[in-house]
Parts: sequence; C-alpha cells; structure tokens
Amino acid sequence: MPELFNETAALLQYLLPGLLAAWVFYGLTSHIKPSQFERIIQALIFTFLVHALLPIVQWSLEFFGTFFYIRPWDRAAKTLASAFVAILLGALLAYLTNKDSFHKWIREKGFTTRTSYPSEWHGVLSERQNYVVLHLTDERRLSGYPQVWPSESEKGHFFIVRPAWLLNTGEQLLMTGIEGLLIDTKDVKWVEFIDQPKEE
Repeated sequence: MPELFNETAALLQYLLPGLLAAWVFYGLTSHIKPSQFERIIQALIFTFLVHALLPIVQWSLEFFGTFFYIRPWDRAAKTLASAFVAILLGALLAYLTNKDSFHKWIREKGFTTRTSYPSEWHGVLSERQNYVVLHLTDERRLSGYPQVWPSESEKGHFFIVRPAWLLNTGEQLLMTGIEGLLIDTKDVKWVEFIDQPKEE
C-alpha cells in the first residue's frame, strides 16, 4: 500500500506542471472544461511541452548565472522553473486562443476553417463588438451595447449598456438613469448586429 501511494504521488508530481498549465488556460479562456479523461490527456500534453522547454530554460539560466549568480540548478530550482514555465505556457496559449491568432494564421494557409473560440456564438460576439438588437421571446426588441455576453447560447446573461426599447413605430425609448440591463439568454430568440457606418 505505501508503494502504491508513493507511485501515485510521483505521478501527480510529474503531471503537476501540465495540470497547472491547463488550470491557467481554462481560467483565462471561455472554453468549457472537458471530461476528466480529456483533462488527463491535456495534462500529459502540457507536461510534455513543459519538460521539452525546461532544458532551454536551464541553459538560459545557467548562461545568465555566469554573470549574475543566484543559486545552483538543483531539484528545487527545477520545480520552480517547471511551475514558471507551466504558468507562462498556459497564459500564452490562452492569449493565442482568445485572440484567435494561431487559428487565423492556419486558416489563411488553408489548413482549416475552424476558429479557436469555444463556439460560433462566442466567436461572432467577440469579433463584432458593436451595438446589437436582442429580439426577446415576448416579441419586444432591446438595443444597446453588449458589454458582457455569455460564452454559450443556452445559458448565461447579456449585460447591455445604453439600453433602449425599439418600438413598433420605429422610435427608440431610451432608458435613462440606469447603467445597463442584465438579460438572460433564455429570453432571447435571436441577436441582430447593427451595421456601424464607417467614418469618412
């Protein structure tokens, strides 16, 4: 039994950088956390990347250590460097995912038509940051600027600032004295994006 505990502890310690990178990635993106099995696979991939980058970090630190001595490269330094690389890796991948940078580049090369966003819903709302009209289930229409929007179309809320009700006569009923409205996605039938005229 103690041997099994030691093996499990060693495995967790080995996977810790990958788990840390995945934790940072999912903390900074709108992607839904996958199943436990998929998380272990991702942790293995992140762990592989961290351990692949670690020799470069070690070489860089030893090179700069010839000029500025801090401490020797031992087990504690390796653990600290692994954690640092894992955090940077997770943050970098989150940045590239949120900006759709990598997928945009490979789309231009013709490798894929996919985006890095968790859904088409999130991608459209992320790239088109302008005024919208929410068509509600009770046939009312609300216009405004979506300062916050849900990651999924099935659950979450819109936070609409500068809201105005659109009347059937074509007039706008501006809401004064409020900062914004929180609208449940369950009350929204569809979203209309207002075409903003380009300035000359």
